[in-house]
Amino acid sequence: MNPQVWLPDSDLDPDLLAFTLQIRAFAQQHLEPHARAIDEQRTFRRETVAELAAAGILGGPLPQALGGSDWTPLQIALAHEEIGAVCGNTRGFLAVQTGLVSQCLARFASPAQQQRWIPPLIRGTAIGAFALTEPEAGSDVASLQTTATRTADGYVLRGRKWWITNGGIADVTLVFATVDPTLGRDAITAFLVETPRAGLQRQPMPGIELGHRGSDHAVLTFTDCLVPHDSVIGTVGKGLSIALGGLAAGRLSVAAGAVGIHRTALAASVAHTDERIQFGKPLGALQMVQERLADMLVSLHASRAIVHRCARRRAAGTEAPADLAMAKLLATEAAARAADEALQLHGARGYSSAYPLERLLRDIQALRIYEGASLVQKTILARALQGRG
Repeated sequence: MNPQVWLPDSDLDPDLLAFTLQIRAFAQQHLEPHARAIDEQRTFRRETVAELAAAGILGGPLPQALGGSDWTPLQIALAHEEIGAVCGNTRGFLAVQTGLVSQCLARFASPAQQQRWIPPLIRGTAIGAFALTEPEAGSDVASLQTTATRTADGYVLRGRKWWITNGGIADVTLVFATVDPTLGRDAITAFLVETPRAGLQRQPMPGIELGHRGSDHAVLTFTDCLVPHDSVIGTVGKGLSIALGGLAAGRLSVAAGAVGIHRTALAASVAHTDERIQFGKPLGALQMVQERLADMLVSLHASRAIVHRCARRRAAGTEAPADLAMAKLLATEAAARAADEALQLHGARGYSSAYPLERLLRDIQALRIYEGASLVQKTILARALQGRG
């Protein structure tokens, strides 16, 4: 197998390549040995957080003025690709910790809020969560029903959030609620809620997840939960822009993580079809197998190229919602096809957790949904074409 063909490292300049190889080595050393176990045991590995912090990954995307390393959007995408190629659970944790939480605080929080929470989030001594999704408010963010009633002592939160990654283990949570349900999106407000807290009950999501079983997914129930006035992030009624900013960071992570899954599926398929002898010759010598490998290779390069294009446009300040929608849609759907093809090429071996293929196939389904399902991305693109915004 020629890695220069299937692994698009030759696209990177020397500095970016060195950065990528550093993250790749970290993932292989610290994450790969535990990826299967945490999935099978449905256990969040807290030691991983300390390892990410020690490697400088938790602070990488943040400004140097706040203790970070000022990673460019392309560096963020490359890091999340490398980690997603090995462990989708860790990539998902990072998307929340560094994207939905830390970067939102860096952009919108007050200096006091930043000083209180960004240092421990970078050190890994605090874990963050992003509580936006509700049973009746998923892609339609503006329809959320959690309320925040202003009182003399602060705001009283009432409502329920679910599928909150890190929700059961978080020390601080960004909670989105409406201060006036009659005003729709113009009343959505972001709150910084320290946990544990009276009036907040946290429970694991019921059932067993299809994928990302090594992540913490929780239901958060707010019952007359009082938070102080200075918990508001930004301005009252301007929380939707904060939520959308967080989702934009998360979508780039999801798209890059899908490229990582795609890459792993292709590498495993090339290795297996080269070694597996059937009908007196390697599977890889069969033309129908070669066709599938070729399709997986082309779609991998296309996915990575559009993700990197999106990252570069973000760095230049020219990114549009359609750019991100195209990147997430193409990368996640292509990775889903690649994971399915890889499973078919592995046959019975792909059906067992002894091989990573069945985990890749399960994990990629979440990426087609998180931060806006594929159909939502298509809606964004269609409306852009029609000039409807």
